[in-house]
Amino acid sequence: MRIHFLGAAQTVTGAQFLLEVNGHTLLLECGLYQGKREESYRRNQTFAFDPRRISAVILSHAHIDHSGNLPNLVKQGYDGPIYTTPATAALADIMVRDSAHVLEADVTYVNKKRRKRGEPPLEPFYTLADAEMVAPLLRGIPYQQSFEPVPGVQATLVDAGHILGSAAVVLDIEENGQRFRFWFSGDIGRERLPLLRDPVLPEATDYLMMECTYGDRPHHDPEEAYQRLREVTQRTLERGGKVIIPAFAVGRTQELIYCYNRMLQAGEIPPVPIYVDSPLAVAASHIFQQFTDLFDEETRVFVQSGGHPALNYPQLHYVQSVDESRALNDRTDPMIIISASGMAEAGRILHHLKHNIQNPRNTVVIVSWQAPDTLGRRLAEGAPVVRIFGELFDRRAEVVTIDGFSAHAGQDMLLRYAQASRAGLRQIILVHGEPPAAEALQEKMRQADLPAAVYPTRGEVLSLP
Repeated sequence: MRIHFLGAAQTVTGAQFLLEVNGHTLLLECGLYQGKREESYRRNQTFAFDPRRISAVILSHAHIDHSGNLPNLVKQGYDGPIYTTPATAALADIMVRDSAHVLEADVTYVNKKRRKRGEPPLEPFYTLADAEMVAPLLRGIPYQQSFEPVPGVQATLVDAGHILGSAAVVLDIEENGQRFRFWFSGDIGRERLPLLRDPVLPEATDYLMMECTYGDRPHHDPEEAYQRLREVTQRTLERGGKVIIPAFAVGRTQELIYCYNRMLQAGEIPPVPIYVDSPLAVAASHIFQQFTDLFDEETRVFVQSGGHPALNYPQLHYVQSVDESRALNDRTDPMIIISASGMAEAGRILHHLKHNIQNPRNTVVIVSWQAPDTLGRRLAEGAPVVRIFGELFDRRAEVVTIDGFSAHAGQDMLLRYAQASRAGLRQIILVHGEPPAAEALQEKMRQADLPAAVYPTRGEVLSLP
């Protein structure tokens, strides 16, 4: 078997790994590369292979850096199956449609500037019509059910605990008279996260390809994050303010909804209205409610013991229209608003920040990593003045950053993940991480006497066994 590392190699975006096995080609992930606009356009537009020659695709989960270029793959001729879990199939459908909408809007904005400079217009590398062609190819396979994506390969999806439906991909391969197990982690979740079950750890694995996003640091306990969120929310509501939270639409928003349900049922915060204001987050939350069998035991016990359904309770309101969203900014009563995007770079969150950032009673809560040069990063760093929609605003609202809500495993969990299959493990392959994270994890692995961990570059090809 040969592995071509075409994305998420020495970076954390654009996951794409092409496997050649038994004369067939199997694509793991087809993520959207996210970076500088010109580089992103170039890398996402063109594949390093002919999509028409791909035998099958396996998708670990629905996040856009893993699923977001599927419409382009289909547009360029791929018409085979896309295997994934049923929950991921449902989430991936709405996410690629949303991505297409964003891409079309982005290109429209860019073309206005290009027109002024006398430059030819760009085309989005896919459209909503292209995105709609993905759903018919999605094949939902339950956890622990074996299937054969290509001859000589038995695949099984196991719970990765990262977001709803996320999976590690286990490939039992027979090739040239040899048998071996290749385990691809996808994105590894954390133990004790709200809603989700803990990740399934590798077993009887020969080759382990795993993410290393946070290979250089451990995470705070999720319960500590809950307590900090509770404290921040209590003091903001006591002074009559609004809690404004930029949050990623899939995963983080649902965790926050559940945390606030816990607080309300325990009487830890007053029964103020909680608004989820993001069309994608609303759609994703409805999908979460369709797959409650994937929730962890704690969540099921909470609901069965008299708590309201985890993501649907009286104080919670899913905002549907633009008019409803705007009306929230005309109100002065205490409330909680959770809105996308998670880095406060686009979407309805910008309007909520514009109208609330100058009020010292309010609090902006940052609950995820913020990329450089984003509004979220500037807020997290305590900028006294911020630019929103081209206007400057004095930042008088309190800003609080809460670590511990990350859905990615920290260094300690990554090490445990690798150690779980150390008996018989021949090699570890690190992907989906920046160099400092990979180097720190490699050192920890050496100290734990694990097999050498390689860290391929983009374009590199590795032969196994």
